Amino acid sequence: MIKHGWGHDTWLADFEAERERRAERGDPDWDRPAALPPELIRSLQRFQVGEDGDGSALIGKADRAGDPVYARAVRLFVAEEQNHARMLALLLEAGGAGTLAGHWSDTVFVWLRRLLGLRVELLVLMVAEVVALRYYRAVRDGAADPLASEVAGRILTDEERHVPFHCLRLHEALTPLPAPARRAALLGWRAALAAAATVVAVDHGPALRTLGVRRRVFVADTVRSSAPMAAAMGAATTTASATATRSFVPDVRRGRGV
Repeated sequence: MIKHGWGHDTWLADFEAERERRAERGDPDWDRPAALPPELIRSLQRFQVGEDGDGSALIGKADRAGDPVYARAVRLFVAEEQNHARMLALLLEAGGAGTLAGHWSDTVFVWLRRLLGLRVELLVLMVAEVVALRYYRAVRDGAADPLASEVAGRILTDEERHVPFHCLRLHEALTPLPAPARRAALLGWRAALAAAATVVAVDHGPALRTLGVRRRVFVADTVRSSAPMAAAMGAATTTASATATRSFVPDVRRGRGV
């Protein structure tokens, strides 16, 4: 269950508890072969590249932000992302496929994230996180293979927690800005999200078609989901931010918000 209105200390506790739950639950049954169509393999390979990284730039910026509790939470967030990459690699292996050494889309995202400080890094990261919500829901619900559906469901559950975690930090980062600057930043973020969703819909179109999701629907769902997230990031008060966050997380979990 996703918690709302928390500070970084409670988010840190949540990440630590999730680490323990993950260890107790164990991995999916990798001995099961996965029947993955070629178009889904190519799509999963590209997302695996995006999940795979050491997070050193984000961790360094979090350290320099001066909040050791937040920095520790970021390290656990990075560990969860690395676990996603590991599971996707094992899923691809179960489907008789390997991983990619790199992909242009990941190169672009990494370059953009490292342009400026923590605020810009998180805004770009949030683009990827919100696109991932819709993508992994499509795989969870549309993949004919049980192992692929299970892996996507596990990743989706993590991503549903990551979004409000980043919303909290971005709310703190954007609040000191004048209201016009906040609005401009969030409009820019939503425009970047729409552009990224469109690129993903085109680049992963064959896989989305296999999963039963039309490109136009993928983009529309992703863009529509961003409104309450932007409201949470740009709210004038922490209370308003928590209220805005509550408005989208239940829909995400039921599959209606993304």
